[in-house]
Amino acid sequence: MQVTGGASAPARPSPSADDGRTRHRVAALLLEHGPQTATELAGRLGVSPTAVRRHLDALVSTGRVEERHAPGTPRGRGRPARLFHLTDAGRSHFPHAYDDLALTALRFVAAQGGPDAVRAVAEAQLAGLEQRCSAAVEAAPGAPVDRAQALAGALTAEGYAASASAISGGGQLCQHHCPVAHVAAEFPQLCEAETAVIGRLVGTHVQRLATIAHGDGVCTTHIPGPVRRASGGEHMRAGNRSGPASPVPDERTAHRLRAGGRPAPSTSSTPTNDRERTPA
Repeated sequence: MQVTGGASAPARPSPSADDGRTRHRVAALLLEHGPQTATELAGRLGVSPTAVRRHLDALVSTGRVEERHAPGTPRGRGRPARLFHLTDAGRSHFPHAYDDLALTALRFVAAQGGPDAVRAVAEAQLAGLEQRCSAAVEAAPGAPVDRAQALAGALTAEGYAASASAISGGGQLCQHHCPVAHVAAEFPQLCEAETAVIGRLVGTHVQRLATIAHGDGVCTTHIPGPVRRASGGEHMRAGNRSGPASPVPDERTAHRLRAGGRPAPSTSSTPTNDRERTPA
């Protein structure tokens, strides 16, 4: 007789979840004990070598583990001994203290040389990124918005998960990941140096609208569109109807504005118009 209304059986973990946990244990053993054979790993895990090889094959296919011949093994009949090593990609899945090290180093630099010294470090760190991205950008058409499309692809290859899109006032470059967000939250010179690099690569002055380091979901950079001459002699941005834009705030001023603070009084006599500002 079938019994109804009783408590349901607890849900069992899915096979994929079990596989993920086992593969993490395999990687952890390689991290803790160094390169090992499948037989050695099987002994530590209490499973068969065949089962371990299935997980090792999956880890090798994702680049987290690599297989090498064991050094000093005699050649003869049978399969030579193979050692499995954890790769740099595999190590990156474990906790690290790179941010703490970078913060400690920059705090020391700031204490010894002040903000300008930190800015010099940021510019030196980003010089390599600028050089690597320049080849892809130089092959793009001359318009800044088109160059931003090429730059987005180059930044994605560097791990920034970037995209570029056209808007009425020009274009926007969005970076959905920031490798140094925690450090840049304390040292905005990193964001300022990165904004300058973007401007040089796309060939025009750009405005940083939002940053992950300051709590925004995406790092967003506005790239102005081409300037056309309107009737009456006024210069206008393509797609906009307002007059000249107000001066662009720097990274620190933009952060204070987002936080609700008041900007310092401007000495410019240029009229402002809120419609000129392009939303993030």
